[in-house]
Amino acid sequence: MAASVAARRGRRFWDPRGGPSPLRAFATIIPKVSQVDNSSDFLGNVPHRRHPGVLHLKSVQLPAELVKAAQLLVEQSSVRGLKEQVVALTNYLWSRKRPPEARELQQRGQDLEQRLREEIQAQAADLRSPWTDSKEQRLQQKVLSRLRKTTYHWEALRYTEELSLVYMAARLAGGFAAVSRALHEIRKREPAFAPRTLLDFGSGTGSVSWSAREIWGQSLREYVCVDTSAPMLALAERLLQGGSKSQAPLFGGVHFRQFLPVSPKVRFDLVVSAFSLQELPSLAERRDTVRTLWRKTDGFLVLVENGTKEGHQILMEAREIVLGGGDKVTHDPREAHVFAPNPPAPRGELFSFLVLRRGRGPGGEPWPRITQTVLARARHVHCHLCCPDGQLQHALVTARRHGRDLYRCARLSHWGDRLPVTTPAEEATGGAAGGAPQGSGPGRLPPQGDREGASRTPGSLPTCVQ
Repeated sequence: MAASVAARRGRRFWDPRGGPSPLRAFATIIPKVSQVDNSSDFLGNVPHRRHPGVLHLKSVQLPAELVKAAQLLVEQSSVRGLKEQVVALTNYLWSRKRPPEARELQQRGQDLEQRLREEIQAQAADLRSPWTDSKEQRLQQKVLSRLRKTTYHWEALRYTEELSLVYMAARLAGGFAAVSRALHEIRKREPAFAPRTLLDFGSGTGSVSWSAREIWGQSLREYVCVDTSAPMLALAERLLQGGSKSQAPLFGGVHFRQFLPVSPKVRFDLVVSAFSLQELPSLAERRDTVRTLWRKTDGFLVLVENGTKEGHQILMEAREIVLGGGDKVTHDPREAHVFAPNPPAPRGELFSFLVLRRGRGPGGEPWPRITQTVLARARHVHCHLCCPDGQLQHALVTARRHGRDLYRCARLSHWGDRLPVTTPAEEATGGAAGGAPQGSGPGRLPPQGDREGASRTPGSLPTCVQ
């Protein structure tokens, strides 16, 4: 009997085209199994498609007043070839990289010079010709020429009145949607959070204020929009006035500034920087800006960048700067915690965001996040997960091994949602990121030595390494 079962299992993981199935190889890379605490009734009367980790935001629409104002400004403009300029600016911003650092350029130049010098000296040895000043000059010219060809030429964007209008046409809707997704996560997981003050660094068209007003319009009383471009600030103010200079603002409490508040005592409940850090000319300036924004943060700091490798690296830089500490200016004893890292969105506006908070609080359960489209297949589900410690894992969830509740939750989840699973390390510390206390929560791991018992218990899930 045991032999027949083993044979059936072997056939199950054998590719009919010959050779072992990829599923067999996948099954061996999941090292541990978590056991669902079915007694906690974590779903209650909530349907599976609305389990606690669901963060899916439905289609977002621009406020009707904002759409009307933007259309009016476009109609009144005299910009020629607006559509072509919008496409060109969109492509340019998407491919934009961070400016190269002087130290990096110097090191690359030294390595290139040494390699070319060795090549020239080898040729000179063969030809028995001495090293001359002319060869040295040719060497330097080759080094400079290759550096120019292989180095990204970063230039600061100067937003004139015309370019500001093109940016509005290109980025208003996408920027509003990206910020709304990031703020929605705070609203979903921290419903008691009711900010009264907002700081928007690199405010551009002012879409952050419009998005925050849609979510927390009842509590927000002050919006401070900071942008170094005077034409861009003027455009944002026109949008706030419905496209007309003479009309009263559509909502009050909005202040436009070209510089951040100087006093360290001026702090805000919510601080946002959307698609702005990549516009800073150096790593040193990005560090200073991130530290300043964190000093201004009394509740949440939200950073949004393009969903590209460059955008991801910028957010990781900011994460290390804030979590690394060492800031002697601020005297707030509350530590920084990552509230919501997020991968690029699956469709529509491609972006990544990072939410940092001061102190621990509710809504910070250290559950892994789904980083790709959930693949629902017959009697099993593929989930690509990003764990709280940054580890990536590919989990295969079935109803037979992991229980019907968790299987249905995984099957009905979407890209960006969190899967409600914890690990023993999290339970021992009450959550790696301010999560639930020991003994609570939907998913728990048995002791690592109890793998046999875990494999017999229904309701188990491949776990993230903590």
